[in-house]
Amino acid sequence: MTTAQTARLMDGTALARRISEQTALHAAKLAERTGTAPCLATVLVGEDPASVTYVRMKQNRCAKAGITSRHVALPAQTTTEELVATITALSEDPEISGILLQHPVPHHIDERAAFEAIAPGKDVDGVTMHSFAAMGFGLPGFVSCTPGGIMRLLAEYDVDLTGKHAVVVGRSAILGKPAGMLLLEQNATVTYCHSRTKDLASIVRQADVLVAAVGKAEFIRGEDIKPGAVVLDAGYNEGNVGDVHFESAAARASLITPVPGGVGPMTIAVLLEQTVQAAAAQAGLSLADL
Repeated sequence: MTTAQTARLMDGTALARRISEQTALHAAKLAERTGTAPCLATVLVGEDPASVTYVRMKQNRCAKAGITSRHVALPAQTTTEELVATITALSEDPEISGILLQHPVPHHIDERAAFEAIAPGKDVDGVTMHSFAAMGFGLPGFVSCTPGGIMRLLAEYDVDLTGKHAVVVGRSAILGKPAGMLLLEQNATVTYCHSRTKDLASIVRQADVLVAAVGKAEFIRGEDIKPGAVVLDAGYNEGNVGDVHFESAAARASLITPVPGGVGPMTIAVLLEQTVQAAAAQAGLSLADL
């Protein structure tokens, strides 16, 4: 027996499209003023099929937004030192506006060392310690793209976070942790949960706002969703399903992101927007000047 959906869908595809259209306008105006289009450098180590697909998709989205792209493909046996040298060279290249290192990288590479080779002003994916600190202190800087996209969705659907209990399931440095910091900055009361959290379901049931970023298919079930909660599913797993069991959660939530079409498109939209923002800053301008 199926339960009727009551939650309103948070349409990330439509919002991402509007952001990308505005980004394209900014990119065109910036190119007109400076004579140079913004440029995103993508770095891929190895030939993981999913990563190859993601990079190609990002390059296509760049082209539609008036952003040029430079792709650097490195063999799987690339060392940490070689990758750091490559990223350092891109950081020093005045033609590059932003840098995206496609992750995860092969296990033998020190991913953190590679991320830290990205110049803060070109960290448009929000993965460096500099960007993490800026998010933590509420200072200007580049946000991690998926958490940034989540915050844009919440704003689009007029979710007032003040005093709300936000539960983040997941603690990765580029998703769970920054998502919690950004929610805290908007006056939510934040609880982080993870693989070692005891009685996870009881905490999830307290969430006014739930961010699922655990990386396990349909891990969170509808019976553990607080009636009226806002559910943001940042997972993407085999079979086109998220970290939340959609049908059962949608029967209890007030707002919910679908998978696909929710958080995913927002990630790329924020990446493109921040690339143009970086290009403008490097030209001594801001998006407000365009």
